[in-house]
Amino acid sequence: MTLKAIMLGAAAGITVFATTNVVADTSDKRIALSNNYAGNSWRQAMLESWQKVGEAAVADGKVASADAFTTSENQATEQAAQIQNMILQGYDAIVINAASPTAINGAVKAACDAGITVVSFDGIVQEPCAWRIAVDFQQMGREQVKYLAERYPEGGNLLEIRGLAGVFVDDEISAGIHDEVKNSNFEIVGSVHGDWAQDVAQKAVAGILPSLPEIVGVVTQGGDGYGAAQAIGATDRAMPTIVMGNRQDELQWWSDEKAANGYETTSLSIAPGVSTLAFWVAQQVLDGNEVPKDLTVPFLAISQDELEDALKTTPKGSVANVEYSLEDAKAVIASSK
Repeated sequence: MTLKAIMLGAAAGITVFATTNVVADTSDKRIALSNNYAGNSWRQAMLESWQKVGEAAVADGKVASADAFTTSENQATEQAAQIQNMILQGYDAIVINAASPTAINGAVKAACDAGITVVSFDGIVQEPCAWRIAVDFQQMGREQVKYLAERYPEGGNLLEIRGLAGVFVDDEISAGIHDEVKNSNFEIVGSVHGDWAQDVAQKAVAGILPSLPEIVGVVTQGGDGYGAAQAIGATDRAMPTIVMGNRQDELQWWSDEKAANGYETTSLSIAPGVSTLAFWVAQQVLDGNEVPKDLTVPFLAISQDELEDALKTTPKGSVANVEYSLEDAKAVIASSK
């Protein structure tokens, strides 16, 4: 079930790392995180994971610092300015969760030209000088529809809850959903933006419900499933199958409904701890090791049978998560070569 297990399993049988590649010491290197948004539980868990692993790496003498910065608004111009400031502060590596795959390319190129290692994750950048740790977000969308097709082979109407408008991740997940719907008996009869936040999703779903016919399923992006359940539960509609996004409130609601009436669904999202993988990838590049420019990690999926175990290990208000160690990162790197 765990993302770590998936990743290490994928690297099985592969030499993890050639020790002869280690040509540098990173104890004096400074790594910074540039994050464009922190307004939901996933982003907050991502920052917590970065802080936890970064502080331990500093204490262990792996790096000199691992600072994190978040822009006040979800704007590419503000993040570009933030990166320019990091260049001036002399960081050795900048890890980026980008507002746009292209809009901050100029700042990324400036950082590379200054000799700074740039690693992007989740919201990746297209500037060729940067490293990218990507999840197949379109596949995340397709998997939701495939699951619902197994539950409802006759099809039916779906409500789509999207993420934050204008962000690469939102566009990719939605594209995957719509692509797979073409191969099914489903029809998307409504779409709202939930901004990956349960309160926003609840208001948006409540607003659109009166105009919708009967729906059998809700396809989501994470952080919105519980809000959708609350909005639908406040009406006399039958509760559809809502695909969840690994948030603790979603998992708890699912568990309660499962115990009460056998409610079934699935849950999937990228683990917030992918930020720690990006941290160690930056450290490995700084350490002189050969790292492919493009790395891919799977999303973390939770099935009906795995729900209770996942809930036990997910703190209240947080997200089901996996954090990476240096050895985990080496295994991911090796499996991508």
